[in-house]
Amino acid sequence: MKVTMVIPSYWARESFIGVKEGDAVYDHPSPLDSEGTLLRTIQSLNILKDKDFQLVVIAVATAVDIEAKVEEKVAGIVKSASDSPVDIRLFGPSNLKKIHDFLVNKGNEEYIDLLQLRGYSNIRNLCMFIPHILDSEAALLIDDDEVFEDPDFMSKAKEFIGKSINGITVNAVAGYYLQPDGSYSIKKTFRPWMKYWNQYEKMNEAFDKIIGTEPRLKKTPFVFGGNMVIHRNLFTVVPFDPNVPRGEDIDFLINAKIFGFQFFLDNQLFIKHLPPPKTRSVWRQLREDIYRFIYEREKIKNQRQVNGINRVYPEDFDPYPGVFLKEDLEEKIKKSCKLLSEEYLTKGDANGSKEALKNIALAQTDAGPKFDAFQNLCSLQKQWQAFMEYSYGKDIRLKIKEIIESA
Repeated sequence: MKVTMVIPSYWARESFIGVKEGDAVYDHPSPLDSEGTLLRTIQSLNILKDKDFQLVVIAVATAVDIEAKVEEKVAGIVKSASDSPVDIRLFGPSNLKKIHDFLVNKGNEEYIDLLQLRGYSNIRNLCMFIPHILDSEAALLIDDDEVFEDPDFMSKAKEFIGKSINGITVNAVAGYYLQPDGSYSIKKTFRPWMKYWNQYEKMNEAFDKIIGTEPRLKKTPFVFGGNMVIHRNLFTVVPFDPNVPRGEDIDFLINAKIFGFQFFLDNQLFIKHLPPPKTRSVWRQLREDIYRFIYEREKIKNQRQVNGINRVYPEDFDPYPGVFLKEDLEEKIKKSCKLLSEEYLTKGDANGSKEALKNIALAQTDAGPKFDAFQNLCSLQKQWQAFMEYSYGKDIRLKIKEIIESA
């Protein structure tokens, strides 16, 4: 089985410059004047017994004006790992521009929007498109803030994908993260505002139910974007939805389920997650989750009877994320944001208090999509599948492959 591992590497402006208005927002992009975490991830590949795969690193910049610097930075890191036993390629903005130019010259510029280097979902779509062009049966999505600790990781990643288990074809397998302390549970200090926004509690409940029990392979309501294996049967049909600001991994699971594909979690497929600390404010993180959950709830709520569609319900995703996809979401938002606002006030942070309360108003006026989220998904899926079929034409695929492999 040919497998392509894809690792996006996110980079921001130098630390002394910081963030500028309009920069893309990611959890913890590495400043250009730092070493970053990518080399650590690549070096950890040495532990793997099975090295029969190709690795593509995607250089992602938070802003267009630093793209050249980012591509050069990541190229240097890849070059420093030239003694790696794995075949490594770099895919950056310059490669994407060549692909865009090629599509335009072919009169197919309508597909350009499907291939972008901004936003989590767009990056994940590239993580599937590249293996597709490289004629891989499976795409393995890994993040650059992780390290491999299991020598048998690759053999486990390949073990079930594409096979039939109890009459169901396994087209998607999710692994899971080990936290720095070696457990899979998320350790967060409880704060009063979390009483109603019980996200970490529900996540751990879901982890215990799916990761912590037998059998090894089971259907799952959640996935981890930095540890998933996707068969071409799925990645050539269903895309990640660029309208989701974050949580694109679980949103993809929802999309896949709507189109009849089932995700399974392998409770032996783990990777160590060592992310740098997040620097974003709590009110901002909460705001992003509010937008995400409201959008996903609308997508589920607006489902209609369409050929090829498998109707899904919030309860299908219990305990997490299902608890945030139900009718009481606005009440959870209101109570949680009020408590968070009070917490900011006790610390003397008037702006934080104001922004927390603003989340309530945004949930009512702005967070909901101004279009039919379900219909948008159906249109996106048709366009994505058409593009996958078009780009797999012999002459088209070989030209794009040439662009990817020229890096």
